[in-house]
Amino acid sequence: MEPTIYESLGGQDGVLELARAWHRRCLADPVVSHAFSHGFHPHHDERLAAYWAEALGGPTAYSGVLGDQSEVTRMHSGNGEHADMDRRALDCFEGALDDIGITDERLRETLMTWFAWAIERMGDYHDSAARVPEGMSMQRWSWDGPVS
Repeated sequence: MEPTIYESLGGQDGVLELARAWHRRCLADPVVSHAFSHGFHPHHDERLAAYWAEALGGPTAYSGVLGDQSEVTRMHSGNGEHADMDRRALDCFEGALDDIGITDERLRETLMTWFAWAIERMGDYHDSAARVPEGMSMQRWSWDGPVS
């Protein structure tokens, strides 16, 4: 059986390393850092890694303990459109893949496609967080794309 993206990334340790690398790059970016200017949870990287792990075929630690897709989407909604910030966040993600030594082309391409899709989904309610429906299922991704 083919390993999941989560497993191919190195499991929880690999996902956490990626989340930390991405967050470092975001904080250093003059545009993306604005998203964190109000502060962030002291365990942001661990929480982000739990969410990413679940999205990429890992354990359900995020939805089992921390929240659901509606809450995550709501956190990222109501801030208007920000295409430049989204593009730069994607650039930070690609740089984070470099930082942690992800060289496998299939894995890189899959992760980049997933992250671009996830950014787009987070912008579905850019006009109002109040419009985010309750009970959204977690967004999951496989080697073949979104999992319904």
